[in-house]
Amino acid sequence: MNSSAETGHLLAPSDSLLKTRAVFVAPDGSDAHDGSLSLPLKSIQAAADVAAARGVRTVVLRHGTHYLSQPIELGSRHSGLTFTNLPGESPVVSGGVELKGLVWKAFNTSDKPGGPNIWVADVGTQVADVPGLQVDGARATRARYPNLPGGIEVSPGYGSMIPSRAAEWTPPDFAKFGNVQFYTDNISEHNRPNGGWFEHYMIGTRGLCSVYDPPVSYWCSQHPSGGGAFAFRTPSGVVPKPGVLPHAPYKDATDAIFFVWRPARWANWMFEMSSYDPKTGNFSFGKGGNQGARGENKGGDFFVENVFEELDAPGEFFFDKKSKRLFLWYNKTGSPASASVVVPQLRTLVNISGTQWQPVSAITHRGIAFRSARYTYMDPHGVPSAGDWALDRVGAVFMQGTEGCIFDGCTFERLDGNGVMVSGYNRNATITNSDFAYVGGNAIAAWGYTNETATDPGRPGVALSGYPQAGVDGTDGEHPRHTLVSGCSAREVGLYEKQSSFFVQAKTAQSTITGNVFFNGPRAGINANDGFGGGDEISHNLVFSTCRESGDHGPFNSWDRQPFLTTVRDGIPSMTMAWRSIHHNFFVDNYSPQEDVDNDDGSAYYHTHDNFLVYGGQGMKNDFGGHDNHHYGNVYAYVGRGLGVCSQLPGHQDFFYGNKIVMVGSDVGGLQCSGDAKTIVHDNAYYTATGNVSECRMPLAAWQAQGEDTGSVVSKWPSDDTIIDWAKEKLGF
Repeated sequence: MNSSAETGHLLAPSDSLLKTRAVFVAPDGSDAHDGSLSLPLKSIQAAADVAAARGVRTVVLRHGTHYLSQPIELGSRHSGLTFTNLPGESPVVSGGVELKGLVWKAFNTSDKPGGPNIWVADVGTQVADVPGLQVDGARATRARYPNLPGGIEVSPGYGSMIPSRAAEWTPPDFAKFGNVQFYTDNISEHNRPNGGWFEHYMIGTRGLCSVYDPPVSYWCSQHPSGGGAFAFRTPSGVVPKPGVLPHAPYKDATDAIFFVWRPARWANWMFEMSSYDPKTGNFSFGKGGNQGARGENKGGDFFVENVFEELDAPGEFFFDKKSKRLFLWYNKTGSPASASVVVPQLRTLVNISGTQWQPVSAITHRGIAFRSARYTYMDPHGVPSAGDWALDRVGAVFMQGTEGCIFDGCTFERLDGNGVMVSGYNRNATITNSDFAYVGGNAIAAWGYTNETATDPGRPGVALSGYPQAGVDGTDGEHPRHTLVSGCSAREVGLYEKQSSFFVQAKTAQSTITGNVFFNGPRAGINANDGFGGGDEISHNLVFSTCRESGDHGPFNSWDRQPFLTTVRDGIPSMTMAWRSIHHNFFVDNYSPQEDVDNDDGSAYYHTHDNFLVYGGQGMKNDFGGHDNHHYGNVYAYVGRGLGVCSQLPGHQDFFYGNKIVMVGSDVGGLQCSGDAKTIVHDNAYYTATGNVSECRMPLAAWQAQGEDTGSVVSKWPSDDTIIDWAKEKLGF
């Protein structure tokens, strides 16, 4: 062990005091030891249990990789514990199995430049499956077609896919699961008047939504509405056209998985095979199709994975379950004999679970790296509310029934599912100064409960009452509140599930997302899947390079199609959420430029102010019943137009004022120009190439002569230096 680290002061001014106030655990320790600095334990679970039993407050993880055979289970008896590193040491908690003693044999190798370098080894009984592979710390890519030139950890953008038109899609089987059971909440006190848009809580259970667990979704309700709205369904199979799969027919496609974008690239589905006919090329889908909330009759762009014949590119691997042989195209010269080979196995590394009546409180993790959790995209998914998302209620770190639990200065890297799942009752869950990179799903997800069905897999053994009527009721406390994400970085998320973000919340309220740097994701950077409760603050974040593989959205996206009863707004049960605030952010919509702040279907009660928002089709958006959206004090750089909003009820108009808008177009935008709910627009500075701008189908001066858009001015484009100076002033640089 590192002698210099042993003499450092972690918790107290002397080594002797440190020894009496901490339990130590090391990869080379033993659970027969006493847990002292010189005789550390081996198991983190054992160290946690010993510390709780002794009344010791700190567990120190020594340097090295702590491989787990089971998740670390922390309950209320562990409350108050801190898990930390020693200064200068970097402990890693891994959900993988490091394969030992592999004897690699040449399978298909060549000394010619660019020739194959495929090796094979028998893994024996070390693992039963190889859902993922990490070679010398980086992911290998499971054999697939089309290939990924940069491997799974490099975004292909819109490439490396087979186009939808290159296949015939088997229609959905609407009779597969029987009829849907509809429920619409028509209790008058729960009505949310909004001109016919999203006024009632409504769901459908079973039917084609039986692919979810629980089997419920807004998108199986009787009359779903919004952008591109119709009832959920997915195709039943696919027949690629001749020649599309150049290595087909396949000898064995039993374990093949098809990854299929929903058309328009709103989410991607994954399907296992129920059957494959090599003569006709017909693949019939089995389990899957539950990874997104929105359906379609056919699939979009797609690829096939986990077929031996597709092992044809550097960095790819294939595991033959029957023979227990692992094939690897080693992406270096010669044999992988000296390489470290780790197989992710555990879905969850740390499970902190209690209840709101017996919570786990004040557990802190600090200075620890979490790695090598296995993928969860084929696990049960649910539709958390009426946004476009489906989620798997699992993460490398899982928190439920907690109060004041903290992850500070931690690293979440190469986790094939979600990084952190904040599930159900949580108060003041805190993730600070931590880094997320190369994550298969979301970096952080927060997802509460309401009682929509008799049971829910997230609360095993709990018989739920009042369903489905209680689905609207968010007053029972079973949801995250006051979650804080601050000072974190996240990049390369959504490597597998493309409807993934750096932070997503559903049935969650009063989150604070501040001072973070988020970039390189396939979909929106931050997502609010509903208007549950509100009271959230999103501030001082840098978000860019989002939507790299998908259509629409940008750094932030929201929906509010499904009303909920909460007490967040003023302590009284209400269907109206508290205002959300989005301020002092630097957002760049540089990939799929729609808006930096995309307030989609029904979004309401937003104060978006004092941000620097770069690119996008328009600065402000509201559609399909959205209202009470206030944009003020923002700087918009090179947007198509200022705003585009829908009609609203009197007293719920949108506001757009005090902004600087540098437009590539010459029209202020699509605002409500007449009626009792005109958009309130005033005191803006518009900048165009010509120095002229129109508004409500007339020149700005003519519109102002009617008493509208008072105080606004128009000028020619400023210099880039001037725009940057505005941004510096706005953001306090």
